[in-house]
Amino acid sequence: MSYLILNKLQKSFGTVVAVEGIDLAVEKGEFISLLGPSGCGKTTTLQMIAGFVEPTGGAITLQDTDLVRLPPNRRGLGIVFQSYALFPHMTVAQNLAFGLEMRGVGRNEIAELVREMLNLVGLSDKAGRYPRQMSGGQQQRVALGRALIIRPSILLLDEPLSNLDAKMREEMQIELRQIQQTLGTTTILVTHDQHEALALSDRIVVMSAAKVEQIGSPVDVYEKPATPFVASFLGRTNIFMGEVKDRILNIGGHKVPFDHPVEGRISISVRPEKLRVANASSTGLAGRVMTRVFQGDHWLFEVHTPAGPAVVISQNSGTAVPAVNENICLAMKPDDVVLLPATGGAR
Repeated sequence: MSYLILNKLQKSFGTVVAVEGIDLAVEKGEFISLLGPSGCGKTTTLQMIAGFVEPTGGAITLQDTDLVRLPPNRRGLGIVFQSYALFPHMTVAQNLAFGLEMRGVGRNEIAELVREMLNLVGLSDKAGRYPRQMSGGQQQRVALGRALIIRPSILLLDEPLSNLDAKMREEMQIELRQIQQTLGTTTILVTHDQHEALALSDRIVVMSAAKVEQIGSPVDVYEKPATPFVASFLGRTNIFMGEVKDRILNIGGHKVPFDHPVEGRISISVRPEKLRVANASSTGLAGRVMTRVFQGDHWLFEVHTPAGPAVVISQNSGTAVPAVNENICLAMKPDDVVLLPATGGAR
């Protein structure tokens, strides 16, 4: 049986449905991200697990224990908020020790556990500092250590990296994942950052308008989006209309083998990095370069095609690239063309 189970979990605020019947089974030690835009229900879901919001319906079960019947302080969960919520009048060591003191842990054991956690989060030389004397990344590590030191059954993270700059966020993503894997703590992260979810998660729960659109590994939700929303929300994508006849897909006059048992008009997704720029005499989807933007390690092209506008990402290999208004062809492999269903739904 799974470690944590959400069964038809739902929440309404008056007539507004915030979460509509989520089903999710989380394994012990797994890192799960709830990903979606603002207002999709991901934070409300996390707050129901934490006990800060009471569900309207459904169940939350942790190792056969009904969490809904327990107050937040008896659920044994660790929580890191977006604001870190550190005690400003306490040093790093005192912030880490606070949760253990509230649980009646002995002084010698607290000292040992604080020392171990300081080493784990890389703050052994900062034990006597106050939060105001630390950078945002260091404060984030303190908040993470304070949540983990009590050895929680589940670690809940509410957009903990959103206040950091881009470079620090990438560094903290790596550190967070390493710490989580070292301790093996079951973790649920709320984020609107697609790159963060892809980098950290074992599985991603993509949410939109109070519902789950898709649940899967980072590779699955990116490479095989279940709905048009997932395709467009997880990074850039091109959504084209095409027509299938006898297992051949016609996209704007370009024909591609298509191994799906469908016929007629369909919607497909092709990621920008899967499209390859070739000269106009090559086989592919004909197009004209409307815009090109140099972005260091790659070029970004906007291309007009008979199937509609396309965005193309080409790695910067140092070779010449097409100019604006130049006619080109966009080549694609059959495996890179993803069939999108006409209607959304959880997968």
